[in-house]
Amino acid sequence: QAQLVESGGGLVQPGGSLRLSCAASGFTLDYYSIGWFRLAPGKEREGVSCISRISNTYYADSVKGRFTISRDNAKNTVYLQMSNLRPEDTAVYYCAAAKRITEAHLTQLSPVPYDYWGQGTQVIVSS
Repeated sequence: QAQLVESGGGLVQPGGSLRLSCAASGFTLDYYSIGWFRLAPGKEREGVSCISRISNTYYADSVKGRFTISRDNAKNTVYLQMSNLRPEDTAVYYCAAAKRITEAHLTQLSPVPYDYWGQGTQVIVSS
């Protein structure tokens, strides 16, 4: 019933841009913090960015200055704008929603407190 669906992934050249969307159904995003995570082959899951209920934002050092997270509660959707993409950004990107989460968990980009997860969307950055 409660569901998150990511979209917007694809194949782009290095230096290109993509905007990922995370659409919620079965619950209202107003009451949730949202995180973006990614999983690349042979690597551990990495926290990318998150946004709190009051729109405080946090970013991994590897994407700071290139990615921007935002939310549109009227559309029940969270976005991840990705610019100046690099081959090392190649991964499956997942969004997750947490109703109860601390600022410490948000700062650390921890996946532990999240209640719902999407199915992921593939991003490939290659020439």
